[in-house]
Amino acid sequence: MKIQDLMTKDVQCVRDSEPVQRAAQIMAQVNCGSVPVCDEQEHVTGMVTDRDIAIQVVGNGKQNATCRDVMSREVVTVKPDTDAHEAADLMAQHQIRRLPVVDANGKLCGICAIGDLATVDIHINEAGDALSKISVPTDTSNAIH
Repeated sequence: MKIQDLMTKDVQCVRDSEPVQRAAQIMAQVNCGSVPVCDEQEHVTGMVTDRDIAIQVVGNGKQNATCRDVMSREVVTVKPDTDAHEAADLMAQHQIRRLPVVDANGKLCGICAIGDLATVDIHINEAGDALSKISVPTDTSNAIH
């Protein structure tokens, strides 16, 4: 099965200059945990997650933060014709739960979440395997207890 058959096609994005509050409003509106950051040509330049906002903005007291201040800049993307197996492998490899989908010109055309993969039988619970690899705890030796 191809990602184009599973992805959410109506994806909202933010610009890197927009306030983080705008990303949070979109997350609340569409009930998701991340929003792609796109340039004027709709090319993905980053991702803002609810965790980015909680830790970098709320936790560190950054008032007036923009999406540029908190976004992840290294974004893994896939094409619409990417196989679901490959997408699950990428999610596991990079420990991410969502993949922006870009067309041949690099323009955002959808997003595929781990939950989208879980809705189809892609291979002996491959989505579950990917999620278990995504959810492996990171090193917490420097964490505040």
